[in-house]
Amino acid sequence: MKFLAITLIVHRPDPVTGFQKSTHDRFREVLDSALLAEELGFDGFGVGERHERPFLSSSPTVVLGHVAALTRRIRLFTAVTTLSLLDPVRAYEDYATLDHLSEGRLDLIIGKGNGAAQRELFHVTPEDQWDRNAESYEVFRQIWRQDKVTAATRFRPPLTDAEVWPRPYQQPIRVWHGSATSKESVDLAARHGDPLFSANVTHPVEPYAELIRYYRERWEHYGHDPARIAVGAGTAGLLATRTSQEAIEAYRPVFESTLAFQKQSGLPVVFESVEDFAERSSALIGSPQQIIDKVHRYHERFGHTVLHLHADANGLPDSRHRASLELFQAEVAPVLRREIPDPPFAWGPVLPVTEEPAHV
Repeated sequence: MKFLAITLIVHRPDPVTGFQKSTHDRFREVLDSALLAEELGFDGFGVGERHERPFLSSSPTVVLGHVAALTRRIRLFTAVTTLSLLDPVRAYEDYATLDHLSEGRLDLIIGKGNGAAQRELFHVTPEDQWDRNAESYEVFRQIWRQDKVTAATRFRPPLTDAEVWPRPYQQPIRVWHGSATSKESVDLAARHGDPLFSANVTHPVEPYAELIRYYRERWEHYGHDPARIAVGAGTAGLLATRTSQEAIEAYRPVFESTLAFQKQSGLPVVFESVEDFAERSSALIGSPQQIIDKVHRYHERFGHTVLHLHADANGLPDSRHRASLELFQAEVAPVLRREIPDPPFAWGPVLPVTEEPAHV
């Protein structure tokens, strides 16, 4: 099993203390998180893309470009690239450049994205967002594979023998499809034989397990080898401590402040107590053995081989968050790496068999 640390670069007051960092300090914190993830042995570091409050992740290529310059080993992920909002030609140019600069350490997780404010900003409607996402991906993957591209597009000017530069480093880049609630993204992933990444954050396991089951059905429907399926899954939180009691009590202020925010904002409440949250959500809160057991329970439903954890403290004291990540990597990750297989592909640059990566 492989492990990612991801951030959506949320920028709002600390849910427990109420203190809000400056924009500058928040970006510095992201860079520090990436360096820590590499230091602790994470396999990947991901940055989200959102174009509305309270997120600062509107330019993931810029952030990941800086991370690429500071790191040497860790793979870089987008979480997610909102192709429904983007011109696929411009997106290709940005990500192909970043892939060269990182020497093939880039993986993309694409998705429609969500949020009314960012849809309005880019003049995307609920009715056309899925068509935009599919069209942008079709063009994006075509550019990555062909020197000249012709495409009769609806949502951007058509392309006729268009050349787009730079030509790729990875041939082609690996693209995961982010999935939260809809079958459209799942079907798009299965159609192209691409890996799937389940959000697995907001609800209990059942709706996510159903979408992954559907993905496997559609994968076989399109004639792909079942042995080549790769699934990743998110988590709703992390706090690894020596005992479950310590973890629950340390996480309680974070949960209760988040719960109060949900109620105040009129958001649906799925978990009413921290005990319920620790039991029924995907959050990994407890002792190392409890976390290992929970990941195995989810693996039985998902068959996933990649897991993402929060790079941010999310209301925990920084020292507590770092200690949790250290304990996870020391006592949880080694067990899961032994007991759950890796994805069915090499964890490195996707290059023709005649080529070797320069250095990673």
